[in-house]
Amino acid sequence: MTQPAPSAQHHGPDLAKPAAPPPRQERGPRALGLRADVRNLSLLGVLAVLVAVGGFTEPDAFLDTGNLQLILTQSSVIGVVTVGMTFVITSGGIDLSVGAMVALASVWATTLATQEYGFAGILFTAVVVGVAAGLVNGLLIAYGGMVPFIATLAMLASARGLALQITDGKTQIVTVQSVLDLGLPDAYVLGIPPLVLVFAAVTVAGWLILNRTTFGRRTVAVGGNAEAARLAGIDVRRQRLYLYLLSGLCCGIAAFMLIILSGSGQNTNGNLYELDAIAAAIIGGTLLSGGRGTIVGSVLGVLVFTTITNIFALNNLQSDVQQIAKGAIIVAAVLVQRRTSRHGET
Repeated sequence: MTQPAPSAQHHGPDLAKPAAPPPRQERGPRALGLRADVRNLSLLGVLAVLVAVGGFTEPDAFLDTGNLQLILTQSSVIGVVTVGMTFVITSGGIDLSVGAMVALASVWATTLATQEYGFAGILFTAVVVGVAAGLVNGLLIAYGGMVPFIATLAMLASARGLALQITDGKTQIVTVQSVLDLGLPDAYVLGIPPLVLVFAAVTVAGWLILNRTTFGRRTVAVGGNAEAARLAGIDVRRQRLYLYLLSGLCCGIAAFMLIILSGSGQNTNGNLYELDAIAAAIIGGTLLSGGRGTIVGSVLGVLVFTTITNIFALNNLQSDVQQIAKGAIIVAAVLVQRRTSRHGET
């Protein structure tokens, strides 16, 4: 009596097994890029709705060229701060001191002693003060072992106090005409305010650094898993130091832009910038826990918030309503992020 071949008895059931189901979702760069495109398109849709609302409620005022230029100009200062904040959050950190650093840099750059050196003196001082404050944050966090929340909260209090001490609670008027001229319509390039051009340049530079350089890849790696990044040969402490230096640099640039916009330096400058920058980055798609960041999304988030504020102001709505609307948007953005992250893990 013949017996079936042992190989057939052994391998028959395996051949009968159904093929493994395909993965539910890709996790590669292409899938991440697709989700980023969807988020950006969603924000563009929100912007389109806001423009429609503004045009419907106050068509003459909102759609006026001067008002649109105002929206872009107001977006520029907080937008530059948000670019730096995006890098910090992508690395898994946080910077609560950005508004205070803007204030400190703006008042230090507008003292009488600084203004004696003219345009270059004001610009140089604003940038150096911002970078110096960022250096202190970076040293405390990267090499001092302090939690970013605590270190930057301490810088917030210290920088605000120092700014108040420098000004003695008074507004410091800028008398350097070459600085003031940049805020006038005569300085516009093809109808675009110079501050908007600076914002565009910082945005492009930030996008290239985050998406096309080793520094950007290291930032994402540190935010995704700092220990794995360290084992891969990345100097995590040095990377974090550089990131807070970058945030300080952005604050210094923003302080100079604010000086041009207001023609003065005040210890109240940059009030609540930290909340606006964090909110814009979050709704733009930057993951609060780190490991994912998007410059384009952060910029769109800034434009969304600035447009909302402008529409509310034109319709004479109180500031408390604006804050409620911002809070609702932030909550919705975080819930969407959690849902997206949960689907990405399945």
